[in-house]
Amino acid sequence: MPRGWLLVLCFFLAVWQPVNLALAASSALAALPVRGLPLALLLAARVISTACGIAAAIAIYRRHSGAATIVKMSLLLSAGLDLFVYTTSYFPNNRLPGDTILYIAWSLAFYGAWLVYIFRSATVKRTLGDDGRGAEVSSSRHP
Repeated sequence: MPRGWLLVLCFFLAVWQPVNLALAASSALAALPVRGLPLALLLAARVISTACGIAAAIAIYRRHSGAATIVKMSLLLSAGLDLFVYTTSYFPNNRLPGDTILYIAWSLAFYGAWLVYIFRSATVKRTLGDDGRGAEVSSSRHP
């Protein structure tokens, strides 16, 4: 079972992202008749991104051999979608004028910090293996 920051990351990917998606989608569904297909496609992309996050959390929890790669992909996809949502008018929002840059900065800092952690952390390498393989796999091959 992951501990420390990996556990926090699992919570973010498996709990916070789905809750955040549910809240955002519930408010956006009312605008669907007006905004049409672009909003529907964006909602579908956010569902896929959230599903990738859940898959990444499960992979970390099970120490799957590709967990680090799945987490990186999920974080990059989520960051990209956040930036797209913040910089376009497809998704309804109630941000004040001038606040968008703060949302962008926060999103970049948040996802950037997690990506740095995944790339550089000794705990991640120890838990998921140095070469991206699970800890059990790498330890069983090299006694």
